[in-house]
Amino acid sequence: MSQHASRLGGLRGRSHIPFGAPSHQRLRRIPRRPRRIAMLSVHTSPLHQPGTGDAGGMNVYIVELARRLAAIDIEVEIFTRATTAALPPAVELAPGVLVRHVDAGPYEGLAKEDLPAQLCAFTHGVMQAWAGHRPGHYDLVHSHYWLSGHVGWLAAERWGVPLVHAMHTMAKVKNAALAAGDTPEPAARVIGEQQIVRAADRLIANTAEEAEELVRHYDAARELVAVVHPGVNLDRFRPADGRAAARARLGLPADALIPLFAGRIQPLKAPDILLHAVAHLLEEDPSLRERMVVPVVGGPSGSGLAKPEGLHKLAARLGICDVVRFRPPCAQDELADWYRAASVLVMPSYSESFGLVAIEAQACGTPVVAASVGGLPVAVRDGVSGTLIDGHDPADYARALRPFAQDPGRADRMGAAAAGHAQSFGWDTAAAATAEVYTDAMRERRHLRSAHG
Repeated sequence: MSQHASRLGGLRGRSHIPFGAPSHQRLRRIPRRPRRIAMLSVHTSPLHQPGTGDAGGMNVYIVELARRLAAIDIEVEIFTRATTAALPPAVELAPGVLVRHVDAGPYEGLAKEDLPAQLCAFTHGVMQAWAGHRPGHYDLVHSHYWLSGHVGWLAAERWGVPLVHAMHTMAKVKNAALAAGDTPEPAARVIGEQQIVRAADRLIANTAEEAEELVRHYDAARELVAVVHPGVNLDRFRPADGRAAARARLGLPADALIPLFAGRIQPLKAPDILLHAVAHLLEEDPSLRERMVVPVVGGPSGSGLAKPEGLHKLAARLGICDVVRFRPPCAQDELADWYRAASVLVMPSYSESFGLVAIEAQACGTPVVAASVGGLPVAVRDGVSGTLIDGHDPADYARALRPFAQDPGRADRMGAAAAGHAQSFGWDTAAAATAEVYTDAMRERRHLRSAHG
């Protein structure tokens, strides 16, 4: 395995970035890739619309990764919880990618916090599907998020295959950076994540910082953590016919200043900071009111579900209802138009494991103003493709947005650099890197078996 643990730039044209060197050297035999993997996503389906409920960047990640793995001849079966009786037991998402719906608890009205009680039922459903196949049907289990990790742990042990796990978010990291009034992640999740870290054959982290957090907060073994940057669908998210055409399609003014928020509406994502920043700008320069539109594209999620109208009420209190436009989550092709139409995407999040939205916007030729948290310093090239901000003071965000109001050409100049920056984050690279993580895990499993006779 490569020793370049700290060289982030080494991902392109190579494979994944090992976070630490393994205890053994490469075996002389050329390892084989898995033929078929079981991918687990208990709490949210890859078929769900991103941007509302529990559907977000992880859904996009799973869909795109599975498609690209299938394209390099690794079949993927994705197990997810059935949320309606109308769903068929299995749906082909793409050639080589099958989504299996597992009955576990009531179809509707079950919050993510209630799902730990359904993991036994979900595991039973996974085992039933496996029982219909010959031994060795799955070569590996790849679980996403801690709930899936517990099912994956049992399945991998039962099938005698490696477990590869991706946290996506971590309770200890989220709890260390809570928004005001947000609800901390429960102790049960912290314990569950610690158990998965100990059980997994490999852990995939989105960035080197996330890998460090796994080691620091969960005592993960460095040699078992690999850094694989998520990708972006560069065919869908691209500048296309430009900002003016996208604005025309969406009914937006051609010459407006348009700071965009896109994502789940919850305290963690901090859309309220954008609204406060907009109020600052309008207070400083009331003339902006005539040429500013602030789209908020997304739906309530997580703790935001407790006050689904909270952001609307905040806009009213700030006196900016006339410039803010709330829009529901939309399909990916329409989302790409929102990115293209925007002058700048604003991501004031308190925590982001990576920030796929930032890469998607940049791929469409739109710069980003974002909090300098989590994976955003990797996703955004500060001063080139966007601006990173320490902290969550709305005045700082207003200060970063002001140059876009004063210089209309700024969005185009930084947008061109943003599109170039995003080109290094294709999903084909991410899939190849993930396949190498799988191969390493399988090789080590075989090596340990042979060593123990």
